[in-house]
Amino acid sequence: MEKERAPSDEETLRRLVVELRILEGTAETLQARLNLVNAALTELNFAKMTLEGVEKEKSEAPLFVPIGGGSYVQAKLASSDKVILGIGSGVSVEKTVAEAKETVGNRIADLEKTRTTLQQQLVQVVNRIQDGRAMFQELTAKMSEAERQRDVQETEGRP
Repeated sequence: MEKERAPSDEETLRRLVVELRILEGTAETLQARLNLVNAALTELNFAKMTLEGVEKEKSEAPLFVPIGGGSYVQAKLASSDKVILGIGSGVSVEKTVAEAKETVGNRIADLEKTRTTLQQQLVQVVNRIQDGRAMFQELTAKMSEAERQRDVQETEGRP
């Protein structure tokens, strides 16, 4: 009877290891997507704050434009009522500040929904990983105990 259970336990253990590896890969992918969404949200929130600031300025107001690496160039605001807004695939359009704020706000709302969904999926995957690891530990403990009992029986000369 013991010999019939051992291969079954070993096969279950192998399947569990494969499943855990797949789940861990899924968790990594979800975390990478979450990082991308968070980065996009940060950028969009920065754009939203900038639009709100531009809306309050007058034409010809001096500004500092970031050029990267913590560096800026000084410029003058040509128009405080129109902005150029990227709409994707390298395409940009001119919009009023109000339209741009609405568009950016909609993008933020969409990304917030996406982030919530990704977080929920990640929690589910992490829970499954934890359950799988607990099952793995139980199964390895059970197999170790069965092996130890077989060793004791062999040492004592029992079949």
